[in-house]
Amino acid sequence: MEKKPFQAESKRLLEMMINSIYSHREIFLRELISNASDAIDKIYYRALADTTLNFDKDDYFIKVSVDKENRILTISDTGIGMTQKELEENLGVIAQSGSLNFKTANEAKDGYDIIGQFGVGFYSAFMVADTVTVVTRALAGDGAYRWESSGVDGYTIEPAQKDAVGTDIILKIKQNTEDDNYDDYLDEYRLRSIIKKYSDFIRYPIKMDVTRSKAKEGSDSEFEEYKEEETINSMVPIWRKNKNELTDEDYENFYMEKHYGFDKPLSHIHISVDGAVRYNAILYIPERTPFDYYTKEYEKGLELYSNGVLIMNKCADLLPDYYSFVKGMVDSEDLSLNISREILQQDRQLQLIAKNIKSKITSQLQRLLKDDREKYETFYKAFGMQLKYGVYSDFGANKDVLQDLLMFYSSKEKKLVTLDEYVSRMPEDQKYIYYAAGESYDRIDKLPQTELVSEKGYEILYFIEDVDEFAIRVLMSYKEKEFKSVSSADLGIEPDEAKDESDMDATENQALFEEMKKILGDKVKDVRVSKRLKNHPVCLAADGEISVEMEKVLQAMPNSQNIKAEKVLEINTHHDVFASLRSAFQSDKEKLSLYTNLLYNQALLIEGLPISDPVDFTNDICKIMV
Repeated sequence: MEKKPFQAESKRLLEMMINSIYSHREIFLRELISNASDAIDKIYYRALADTTLNFDKDDYFIKVSVDKENRILTISDTGIGMTQKELEENLGVIAQSGSLNFKTANEAKDGYDIIGQFGVGFYSAFMVADTVTVVTRALAGDGAYRWESSGVDGYTIEPAQKDAVGTDIILKIKQNTEDDNYDDYLDEYRLRSIIKKYSDFIRYPIKMDVTRSKAKEGSDSEFEEYKEEETINSMVPIWRKNKNELTDEDYENFYMEKHYGFDKPLSHIHISVDGAVRYNAILYIPERTPFDYYTKEYEKGLELYSNGVLIMNKCADLLPDYYSFVKGMVDSEDLSLNISREILQQDRQLQLIAKNIKSKITSQLQRLLKDDREKYETFYKAFGMQLKYGVYSDFGANKDVLQDLLMFYSSKEKKLVTLDEYVSRMPEDQKYIYYAAGESYDRIDKLPQTELVSEKGYEILYFIEDVDEFAIRVLMSYKEKEFKSVSSADLGIEPDEAKDESDMDATENQALFEEMKKILGDKVKDVRVSKRLKNHPVCLAADGEISVEMEKVLQAMPNSQNIKAEKVLEINTHHDVFASLRSAFQSDKEKLSLYTNLLYNQALLIEGLPISDPVDFTNDICKIMV
């Protein structure tokens, strides 16, 4: 029997493919099962044109068999088979795809499609096998043939004995090495898991003889093993079913079966598109944050299928970062796959699907916010921070998409509110959307800076997450209303007139503040009269773009470059403490220095900032007690 060589370019391609095209060896089983499914599809196509050929789907299947002792793995199908000439053309020339030729001649009929377009998937078998044997009998062919190869040295073709139409691919699995455990591909449980992972939704049954155990006859304590043929794959994917046939429980079960999360999904989106790009998708909005969500280890992405065959486990390109919490899958017939069917070409189809998915997720979140507030707030507590990062990232490119989904705690409502709800109840004379930043709602409630805004009856939004203020700075305004921190130098509020009980004139006040600024040095940019304080003696305000809270966040980051807010110490001239300051300024400069430092440190503590020298601060307190 003459051994025929692969063409020179095919030989080089085979060497390259075995060593580098496929990143995971387990892919070989996906490829061989996909080819088997294509072979059955070809009979279906033939039956559409040939009225003498009857296609009964129940007669067609794929069988995976294991002979562990002899290290043989066999994948059989009841498909169309190959003639001797087709064996030469399809398996003798790598990248000569019989499926692609068949697909070109029979463009997608009745919802069936063939994905073996490159003609290289078969050769992935050489990643795990020393020898690959193909025994095949073609529909209406002239007999059966055996094709056999041990790799790049070539192949043989000879007549064979096979009664039924179809193909058997017989792999002689390699021996284990120090680095590779090929026994995996002879292990029943491992093979079942690979089939479920990649080929669960192949439309024909994938059968295996599965090991079961039963009690021995006449014994309750002794068991014996036996083999039973079982269909491993689900076949009909949920996303191809009519939405009206499915219940919430069906969607929840699919979520659990696919291990998208350990929680129950808050909401699902079932998409079926038959337009410029055809695809189906089922997306889920989880209830809880995954434990690794805000870590580098978390991988975003949707499962990506082509005609029910898993192509990518995590296709990141289908989701924008701000919707990275979404779980689910997409199945499309129209994707441009690369040679290994593992990584997508960056093509227009993928971009169109991603754009549509983004729009569907946005609409679903808006619907939840409007119609099921409790569910939305549950979602927001888990993933609201990610939406804020979305506003902040990419220089605010996505702020228009996300701004109506944001929520913040309200000083008046004592619950989360949207920006639209805040603006809708603003008094006519209110110019700005006011916010206050701090470590907790409790701490913000007690901030001196909120006194004037609260006294005017204006609502304040509470920011307690690091990203809040950064996101709002990018947003800048909402419905033509600018955002304003309660710590800003200018609040845009005219304080109510009050009699100045101080006997000092403006010049004397200015001299006192200049002296206090001199005492504090570069710790503050300025010391001035506060227009916002009512009951508290002192507070810190910020001039410039960096607020005190933003300083705290930036200082905690690596390579912070010591970025600081331009702090202003504001003094309440109507507070009893101010009388003591004035008195010390007139008669005891040492006491003025003591009071000034105490007030500055008090302002730092109110803001949650560290005191530079706690010992000095303690000593200063002791001085005023004796």
